[in-house]
Amino acid sequence: MTMKIGIIIETNDAEKVWNALRLGITSLAKGHETRIFLLGKGVELEEIGDEKFDVKNKLTQFLKEKGEILACGTCLKLRGKDTVELCPVSTMADLLKLVEESDRIISIG
Repeated sequence: MTMKIGIIIETNDAEKVWNALRLGITSLAKGHETRIFLLGKGVELEEIGDEKFDVKNKLTQFLKEKGEILACGTCLKLRGKDTVELCPVSTMADLLKLVEESDRIISIG
């Protein structure tokens, strides 16, 4: 049985983000529709550079496997950013929709 999995990332901690992306990749490999919502410090995902926890590699793999990522527009603006290259800028309404449509929600932060 396939499921809709929602992962909310609220941290810029390299190990936690790396593990969240690994979970997303594993979920996609099992045929589950998987979406990630970046919230708070999570919108800093593209800036994470860590030799031990290769977030950029896992991010590329997640997107290659057709995972979807959304980023909180307000959280971006609070950090002086307008956009994130890898995904659309989103709203709380988009996060609510992700929660309503998902069979399971995991929050990592």
